Amino acid sequence: MTDRIEPHTEILLVGMNGDLRGKRIPKSKEKKVWDGLVRLPSSTQSLDIWGDDNDDITGLSLTIGDPDGQCVPDPRSAAPMPWGPEGSTQVLATMHEMDGSPSFMDPRAILANLLKRFEERGLTPVVATELEFYVMQDDWRETGRPRPPEKLMYRDQPNGFQLYDMSAVDALDEYLQTVRHWAKLQDIPADATTAEFGPGQFEINLLHRADALAAADDCIYLKRIAEQAARKFGMKSTCMAKPYGDQAGSGLHVHASIIDRDGNNILDAKGGDPVKLKSVTAGMLKTMRDAQLIFAPFANSYRRFQPGSFAPVDIDWGFGHRGTAVRIPDANGPAARVEHRVAGADANPYLLLTAILGGMLAGLDEVLDPGPATEPGQEPPEGTKRLTHDFLTAVEDFSASPFISDVFGERYRKLYGDTKRKEAITYLRTVSDFDYQTYLPRI
Repeated sequence: MTDRIEPHTEILLVGMNGDLRGKRIPKSKEKKVWDGLVRLPSSTQSLDIWGDDNDDITGLSLTIGDPDGQCVPDPRSAAPMPWGPEGSTQVLATMHEMDGSPSFMDPRAILANLLKRFEERGLTPVVATELEFYVMQDDWRETGRPRPPEKLMYRDQPNGFQLYDMSAVDALDEYLQTVRHWAKLQDIPADATTAEFGPGQFEINLLHRADALAAADDCIYLKRIAEQAARKFGMKSTCMAKPYGDQAGSGLHVHASIIDRDGNNILDAKGGDPVKLKSVTAGMLKTMRDAQLIFAPFANSYRRFQPGSFAPVDIDWGFGHRGTAVRIPDANGPAARVEHRVAGADANPYLLLTAILGGMLAGLDEVLDPGPATEPGQEPPEGTKRLTHDFLTAVEDFSASPFISDVFGERYRKLYGDTKRKEAITYLRTVSDFDYQTYLPRI
């Protein structure tokens, strides 16, 4: 007879790239979590995609002695961890300096700080996210390539496009049912699940929250659930923006409205102020290029922005138009809202909501005009600017932006920009298989 495996509590920090880092504490020692006694180096929040603290760039690690920070748990985010030993739990934390102030590097703290600006105006953002992701066979480490689940293949080839195909949902029913069950256990407001274009690609919609921080928590937990459930069934999930060159990319769409102290939706063009809906739309468009590095944080992210796809390439807007960067599904009534369609599934949800809501604030602080709407079947209006297709260009736009400095803080603008510049330059210096296959034989 074997001893029962002791349950544990995981205290989790959200990193720059939306990764989760933290500590696993035996359940018998859980009190130290709630007493705020868990420590990690504050530089944990500066780690790049490879896990390097880049002290030579940031000076935030060994240069200053790599000091500890305090991991302050958010009780609202405490949730069961059904893939762990029975009774295991997880909780999200915000990194604080030892003087008690939130770290300027912590994505949850950055979003919380922006939300205070809405609170000061007597306003509350209402937010919902739609997450797309792929599941694939778990042999990617051996092959070096992703491969769709066997149940969605015929003679080693994807069995066609699967958009809204219930047979694709049925084929992976056990996996998807597990994702939904675990989401329910964690009180995550998952709504519809749909099959998307790519083989093994699915979308799960989360219901709106009148708490943007909780909405971001829901999204980060859903990503983890998708990953852990895939592992249970011998698969892997990924939120890479473009895991397959010839298949659809994965997005992270955000729906947002704003309510006042009386519970009125201020974006309601019919029952409220008819100017505000267009003005906040204009605010998002005006700040979109500056913030594109948040919406597309990796080199792979830029493979998703292709003409003729559902990923937008123009900085435009439209009524009900799914090809635009900002879509207005409803302009009138309590459901009046904007849909931001630029971000990939690889975006950090806390930084993403900070950028989007910051753009909406710009449209509340002054009256802005988004210009003519893009009409279905027509090209965007003349003079419409475009998103960049280049990672390094996005880094430079971000790093030079007063808007980013205002919304994220000057120190974070520099930290994030410098770290991503290193990543972009490393990418540009890497000679790919495409180079060898295309140019080496011919040049």
